[in-house]
Amino acid sequence: MTDEQIEEAKAALRARAHARRATLLQGCRADAAKAAAQHFFSGVALEPGEVVAAYWPIRDELDCKLVLTRLMDEGQPVCLPVVLGDDLPLELRRWDQGAALYPSGFGTLAPDESAPLAEPDVILMPLLGFDQHGTRLGYGGGYYDRTLAAISRTPRLIGFAFSAQEVDYIPRGGHDVPLDAVVTEQGIRYFGAKVAAQ
Repeated sequence: MTDEQIEEAKAALRARAHARRATLLQGCRADAAKAAAQHFFSGVALEPGEVVAAYWPIRDELDCKLVLTRLMDEGQPVCLPVVLGDDLPLELRRWDQGAALYPSGFGTLAPDESAPLAEPDVILMPLLGFDQHGTRLGYGGGYYDRTLAAISRTPRLIGFAFSAQEVDYIPRGGHDVPLDAVVTEQGIRYFGAKVAAQ
Protein backbone atom coordinates (compact mmCIF):
# COMPACT_ATOMS: atom_id res chain seq x y z
CA MET A 1 0.00 0.00 0.00
CA THR A 2 1.12 3.55 -0.65
CA ASP A 3 1.28 6.06 2.20
CA GLU A 4 -1.85 7.71 0.82
CA GLN A 5 -3.74 4.39 0.73
CA ILE A 6 -2.61 3.61 4.29
CA GLU A 7 -3.90 6.98 5.52
CA GLU A 8 -7.23 6.51 3.71
CA ALA A 9 -7.64 3.06 5.26
CA LYS A 10 -6.78 4.43 8.71
CA ALA A 11 -9.28 7.27 8.35
CA ALA A 12 -12.06 4.76 7.69
CA LEU A 13 -10.91 2.63 10.62
CA ARG A 14 -10.87 5.69 12.91
CA ALA A 15 -14.49 6.52 12.12
CA ARG A 16 -15.59 2.97 12.93
CA ALA A 17 -13.39 2.80 16.05
CA HIS A 18 -14.77 6.07 17.43
CA ALA A 19 -18.31 4.79 16.93
CA ARG A 20 -17.55 1.41 18.50
CA ARG A 21 -15.86 2.86 21.58
CA ALA A 22 -18.72 5.32 22.09
CA THR A 23 -21.23 2.44 22.30
CA LEU A 24 -19.54 0.82 25.29
CA LEU A 25 -21.88 0.96 28.25
CA GLN A 26 -21.10 3.73 30.71
CA GLY A 27 -21.76 1.42 33.66
CA CYS A 28 -19.00 -0.97 32.57
CA ARG A 29 -16.29 1.64 32.15
CA ALA A 30 -15.25 2.01 35.80
CA ASP A 31 -15.00 -1.76 36.25
CA ALA A 32 -12.97 -2.02 33.04
CA ALA A 33 -10.57 0.69 34.22
CA LYS A 34 -10.09 -1.06 37.57
CA ALA A 35 -9.44 -4.44 35.93
CA ALA A 36 -7.03 -2.94 33.38
CA ALA A 37 -5.08 -1.20 36.15
CA GLN A 38 -4.71 -4.52 37.98
CA HIS A 39 -3.46 -6.18 34.79
CA PHE A 40 -0.97 -3.36 34.24
CA PHE A 41 0.61 -3.78 37.68
CA SER A 42 0.67 -7.57 37.51
CA GLY A 43 1.94 -7.71 33.94
CA VAL A 44 4.38 -4.81 33.41
CA ALA A 45 7.80 -4.85 35.04
CA LEU A 46 8.94 -1.46 36.31
CA GLU A 47 12.32 -0.73 37.82
CA PRO A 48 12.47 1.86 40.63
CA GLY A 49 13.03 5.27 39.12
CA GLU A 50 11.78 4.38 35.64
CA VAL A 51 9.66 7.22 34.27
CA VAL A 52 6.17 6.32 33.09
CA ALA A 53 4.39 8.68 30.70
CA ALA A 54 0.63 8.26 30.74
CA TYR A 55 -2.30 10.48 29.78
CA TRP A 56 -5.20 12.26 31.42
CA PRO A 57 -8.24 10.57 29.82
CA ILE A 58 -10.66 12.48 27.65
CA ARG A 59 -14.04 11.66 26.15
CA ASP A 60 -14.59 7.89 26.17
CA GLU A 61 -10.97 6.72 26.55
CA LEU A 62 -10.27 3.93 29.04
CA ASP A 63 -9.50 5.78 32.27
CA CYS A 64 -5.90 5.28 33.43
CA LYS A 65 -6.09 7.53 36.52
CA LEU A 66 -5.95 4.48 38.82
CA VAL A 67 -2.60 3.58 37.25
CA LEU A 68 -1.33 7.14 37.60
CA THR A 69 -2.28 7.53 41.24
CA ARG A 70 -0.86 4.15 42.27
CA LEU A 71 2.42 4.88 40.47
CA MET A 72 2.69 8.18 42.30
CA ASP A 73 1.77 6.60 45.63
CA GLU A 74 4.54 4.05 45.09
CA GLY A 75 7.10 6.75 44.26
CA GLN A 76 7.38 5.90 40.57
CA PRO A 77 8.05 9.03 38.48
CA VAL A 78 5.22 9.89 36.09
CA CYS A 79 4.74 12.49 33.39
CA LEU A 80 1.84 13.72 31.30
CA PRO A 81 1.82 15.03 27.72
CA VAL A 82 1.20 18.60 26.62
CA VAL A 83 0.32 19.59 23.05
CA LEU A 84 2.48 22.55 22.00
CA GLY A 85 1.45 22.79 18.35
CA ASP A 86 0.04 20.85 15.43
CA ASP A 87 3.42 19.90 13.96
CA LEU A 88 5.40 19.56 17.19
CA PRO A 89 6.15 16.59 19.45
CA LEU A 90 4.42 16.37 22.79
CA GLU A 91 6.13 17.95 25.78
CA LEU A 92 6.25 15.40 28.61
CA ARG A 93 6.06 17.12 31.99
CA ARG A 94 6.76 15.43 35.30
CA TRP A 95 3.75 15.27 37.61
CA ASP A 96 4.72 15.28 41.26
CA GLN A 97 2.51 14.31 44.16
CA GLY A 98 0.19 17.14 45.11
CA ALA A 99 0.94 19.30 42.05
CA ALA A 100 -2.08 20.86 40.37
CA LEU A 101 -3.06 20.01 36.81
CA TYR A 102 -4.18 22.52 34.20
CA PRO A 103 -5.93 22.36 30.80
CA SER A 104 -3.35 21.38 28.19
CA GLY A 105 -5.26 20.99 24.93
CA PHE A 106 -7.98 18.71 23.58
CA GLY A 107 -9.76 18.62 26.95
CA THR A 108 -6.92 16.94 28.80
CA LEU A 109 -4.95 18.06 31.86
CA ALA A 110 -1.22 18.27 32.61
CA PRO A 111 1.23 19.96 35.00
CA ASP A 112 1.99 23.63 34.36
CA GLU A 113 4.94 24.88 32.32
CA SER A 114 7.21 25.11 35.36
CA ALA A 115 7.14 21.30 35.80
CA PRO A 116 10.39 19.56 34.84
CA LEU A 117 10.52 17.82 31.46
CA ALA A 118 11.06 14.06 31.36
CA GLU A 119 12.02 11.34 28.91
CA PRO A 120 9.99 8.23 29.66
CA ASP A 121 11.10 4.62 29.96
CA VAL A 122 7.50 3.48 29.47
CA ILE A 123 4.67 5.22 27.61
CA LEU A 124 1.10 4.22 28.43
CA MET A 125 -0.76 5.29 25.29
CA PRO A 126 -4.40 6.00 24.51
CA LEU A 127 -5.65 4.64 21.20
CA LEU A 128 -8.65 4.12 18.99
CA GLY A 129 -7.76 0.59 17.94
CA PHE A 130 -5.09 -2.09 17.95
CA ASP A 131 -4.55 -5.32 16.06
CA GLN A 132 -2.94 -8.71 16.73
CA HIS A 133 0.42 -7.42 15.46
CA GLY A 134 0.61 -4.57 17.96
CA THR A 135 -0.21 -1.87 15.44
CA ARG A 136 -1.80 1.13 17.16
CA LEU A 137 -4.53 3.21 15.56
CA GLY A 138 -4.18 6.71 16.99
CA TYR A 139 -6.23 9.82 16.42
CA GLY A 140 -4.36 10.84 13.28
CA GLY A 141 -2.52 13.90 14.58
CA GLY A 142 0.89 12.21 14.62
CA TYR A 143 1.76 13.57 18.08
CA TYR A 144 3.14 10.31 19.44
CA ASP A 145 5.00 9.59 16.17
CA ARG A 146 6.79 12.95 16.43
CA THR A 147 7.43 12.47 20.14
CA LEU A 148 9.01 9.04 19.67
CA ALA A 149 11.21 10.42 16.89
CA ALA A 150 12.35 13.30 19.11
CA ILE A 151 13.33 11.51 22.31
CA SER A 152 16.74 9.95 22.79
CA ARG A 153 15.73 6.68 24.42
CA THR A 154 13.51 3.88 23.13
CA PRO A 155 10.66 3.54 25.61
CA ARG A 156 8.43 0.53 25.99
CA LEU A 157 5.10 1.33 24.38
CA ILE A 158 1.98 0.00 26.06
CA GLY A 159 -1.50 0.63 24.75
CA PHE A 160 -4.32 1.06 27.25
CA ALA A 161 -7.73 0.25 25.80
CA PHE A 162 -10.97 -1.62 26.04
CA SER A 163 -10.77 -5.14 24.60
CA ALA A 164 -13.57 -4.17 22.19
CA GLN A 165 -11.13 -1.78 20.51
CA GLU A 166 -9.25 -4.66 18.87
CA VAL A 167 -9.65 -4.73 15.08
CA ASP A 168 -8.64 -7.38 12.56
CA TYR A 169 -5.92 -5.42 10.81
CA ILE A 170 -4.43 -1.93 10.82
CA PRO A 171 -2.09 -1.01 7.95
CA ARG A 172 1.28 0.17 9.20
CA GLY A 173 3.24 3.00 7.60
CA GLY A 174 6.99 3.48 7.83
CA HIS A 175 6.64 5.95 10.72
CA ASP A 176 4.34 3.70 12.77
CA VAL A 177 6.11 2.21 15.77
CA PRO A 178 4.40 -0.99 16.99
CA LEU A 179 3.30 -1.43 20.57
CA ASP A 180 5.19 -3.73 22.91
CA ALA A 181 1.94 -4.63 24.69
CA VAL A 182 -1.71 -3.70 25.11
CA VAL A 183 -3.47 -3.70 28.47
CA THR A 184 -7.25 -4.16 28.48
CA GLU A 185 -9.82 -5.12 31.08
CA GLN A 186 -9.36 -8.74 29.94
CA GLY A 187 -5.60 -8.90 30.43
CA ILE A 188 -2.33 -7.97 28.78
CA ARG A 189 -1.11 -8.95 25.32
CA TYR A 190 2.59 -8.82 24.49
CA PHE A 191 3.81 -8.06 20.98
CA GLY A 192 7.44 -7.04 21.13
CA ALA A 193 10.08 -6.25 23.70
CA LYS A 194 9.75 -8.00 27.03
CA VAL A 195 7.59 -5.96 29.39
CA ALA A 196 6.31 -8.72 31.65
CA ALA A 197 6.65 -8.55 35.40
CA GLN A 198 9.27 -10.85 36.86
